[in-house]
Amino acid sequence: MVARHDQTTDPQLLESLLQARRGTAFFARKLNELSDADVDGPSLLPGWTRRHVTAHIGYNARAIARLIEWAATGVETPMYASPEIRDHEINFGATLPPIALRHLFDHSAVHLNVEWRDLPAEAWLHKVKTAQGRTVPAEETVWMRTREVWTHAVDLDNGATFTDIPVPVLTRLLTDITSAWATRGTDTGLLVRVTDQQPELEFGSDGPEAPLVVSGTLAGVVRWATGRGTDGVTATGTAGAPNSATGAPLGLPEVPPAPKWI
Repeated sequence: MVARHDQTTDPQLLESLLQARRGTAFFARKLNELSDADVDGPSLLPGWTRRHVTAHIGYNARAIARLIEWAATGVETPMYASPEIRDHEINFGATLPPIALRHLFDHSAVHLNVEWRDLPAEAWLHKVKTAQGRTVPAEETVWMRTREVWTHAVDLDNGATFTDIPVPVLTRLLTDITSAWATRGTDTGLLVRVTDQQPELEFGSDGPEAPLVVSGTLAGVVRWATGRGTDGVTATGTAGAPNSATGAPLGLPEVPPAPKWI
């Protein structure tokens, strides 16, 4: 039997597909390390168990596969019929027996991978619409999936951390989040500084004179920016001045939440 390969030959797209597939494999490893009883335990997301996270990732693959079918055929196939149906899917999936939940993840991941593999090269530029109503080329679905599998692997709370996520993924994720803040105008007076990259990375509208500077490692800053904790970051300036008694920074001030994900 002749092996089948991606129809696209675009090197940047192939690299993006590789990151998505590695993220899927990483999520699968963290899920498979959990016993059936462990799957019932809480995730890092408030109100969601590990079951909810797994169901979300499974149904997300199916939803993105529908967008690839749209790109391939020209027949509009939305990710979800409605936000309510998306939420119902996840809640229903969380009630499945563990073996069925694992099969949902496995089969949906394979299905999406096949849809990506078989999409003709020219169809990657065909326009589709995300669940948030954005019109994007089909190639954007690769990033949509990448950020889901890597981030939610951490949310399984099974030892994965943001330091396990590749630097290119972390950098693009932080760019997405800070760009959303800028679009909404909620980043005024805030500078985000990544100190463990050369050269240092800065995100923000007010430059080094910003009243508030949040800084730390790339993994720590992305963890903070996604609303998953403040380990690895410090705040300086008006809203984050050091505690005069201990010298330790005060708690990070309230910041805009990251954009809602699929």
